[in-house]
Amino acid sequence: MLTAVIFDMDGVLIDSEPFWQRAQMAVFSELGHFHTEEDCNSTIGVRIDQLVAHWYRLRPWSGPTQEEVVQRILDQVIALILQEGQAKEGVLAALTLIEAQGLKIGLATSSPFTMVEAVLGKLGIQDRFMAVHSAEVERFGKPHPDVYIHAAEKLGVEPVHCLAIEDSFTGLLAAKAASMQALIVPDPALVGDPRLAIADHQLRSLAELNADTLARWVG
Repeated sequence: MLTAVIFDMDGVLIDSEPFWQRAQMAVFSELGHFHTEEDCNSTIGVRIDQLVAHWYRLRPWSGPTQEEVVQRILDQVIALILQEGQAKEGVLAALTLIEAQGLKIGLATSSPFTMVEAVLGKLGIQDRFMAVHSAEVERFGKPHPDVYIHAAEKLGVEPVHCLAIEDSFTGLLAAKAASMQALIVPDPALVGDPRLAIADHQLRSLAELNADTLARWVG
């Protein structure tokens, strides 16, 4: 029986993936490396420090450290969120539906806490989450399950009683590895991807979630 719902943030609560793309393309271009949309799509859901380390292994640069590159990208993404960010379709209604079912609500994200604060503040939904956890403080980011496991611990719920809401295959793997049910609302770049079949549920948008469907999932 489900007793909690744990949201991913990027691409689920807010359409931030385009912001990540713009920031990555700009910063990697400054380093002399042309970065494509396909490059960005290949790392959706990966923690930013792991993402930068991945590209450094493939395309080493001289000058700024990996930590400095991480911070440059993050600063640009946060600036874009504060300027242009808005809740994805159906998010606010979904939060209300979940609360009406008496379920606990948490957040488990690969993004650092500074970005979590920016997003929740911009959307005005800080008070909707009983627990917030970031892979920033974990040894490994998604697809490792720890960020989900520890988010569930903060909620006081066993992972098996949680539903995770994800938009990326990387996050989906993390949720399933944590023994959670998983709802995938796929990023546009992943629509039709056969790997998403491991999800327990799939919606095109959170706007499709309704009380009857949620009640069936709760059991």
